[in-house]
Amino acid sequence: QVQVVESGGGLVQAGGSLRLSCVASRSISSFDNMGWYRQAPGKQRELVALITRLGGTDYADSINGRFTISRDYAKNTVYLQMNNLQPEDTAVYYCKASQPHTLPNAYWGQGTQVTVSS
Repeated sequence: QVQVVESGGGLVQAGGSLRLSCVASRSISSFDNMGWYRQAPGKQRELVALITRLGGTDYADSINGRFTISRDYAKNTVYLQMNNLQPEDTAVYYCKASQPHTLPNAYWGQGTQVTVSS
């Protein structure tokens, strides 16, 4: 069983920044992609950012260039740098390690809370 652990969440004022970290118990290079998702109260979980094994990235339209996903193989960590945070970014942020051609298809972390005050 692969463990995925997020950290770095917290309370920040609007316009502030946070950096989330995601560490997996297996090499992150072994996954097809690593992604950050978020779920706000009463809403469905949504994709925030994704980075593929080849280094390609994808972002939700709502991010508008404020967030950056990156990885450090030496630290086996995926990061989400979040700048100019807004109250609507308040959510629990989850890290997902995907391997669509193998069962199980994905491993999820427990999530880290991000709260942005106005």
